[in-house]
Amino acid sequence: MGEQLMTHTHMLLNLHDSALSDLTGTGLSGTICIGCPEDYLDIFMPQILERFTVMHSDIELEIKSAPTNELRAMLDRRTIDVAIVSDPIQAREPEPLRKSRLVWVCKEPSPDILKSSVVPLALSAKNTLDHRIAAEAMRQAGIPYRIAFASNSLNGLISIARSGAAISVITVDAVPDDLELVEELLPQLPEIKISIELSGAPKRRAVSEFHRVAMDVISDT
Repeated sequence: MGEQLMTHTHMLLNLHDSALSDLTGTGLSGTICIGCPEDYLDIFMPQILERFTVMHSDIELEIKSAPTNELRAMLDRRTIDVAIVSDPIQAREPEPLRKSRLVWVCKEPSPDILKSSVVPLALSAKNTLDHRIAAEAMRQAGIPYRIAFASNSLNGLISIARSGAAISVITVDAVPDDLELVEELLPQLPEIKISIELSGAPKRRAVSEFHRVAMDVISDT
């Protein structure tokens, strides 16, 4: 019953968007709820929003920031319409929309904490991509480590790295100018792919248009 009601709701929204567009001649309207990891808010969203709003100024945009695993849960529940997500790159898979990579960062390229018998790390929650990849890389390299700080906030991880109290892991695109990559003594982290996913709801014209614009920006940035 609930699933049918949700489907009918999205169908009505789509009809509303189309009817209003035809009647007013001002283009698409309605509301789009967008999910985006914090790492990508500054990298992609300004250009996406600028390009999209120039063409469709009547559409209301709502942005929710969360890690990929949480965004996928929101897509499944249809509480967001579209999300930018990241995943490990698998062997022999098609060329992704965009590649990035995770990196170790701290205030110095060779911080003294690397000499510790147990390296202090600052990571996000255990079920997030960067935590899983970093922890597995340290285990495979046989390097003892501990989670000295935990934060699901990009700004929190950056602040900890700036303090020099721990080494953080973020995407290379999100590294600020005052932090250094830590590339000695730590294992290299793998590349990841960035993609855009839609909810299972019937597609509205406004959502499809946003998806197209986002794909263009991410592939070109």
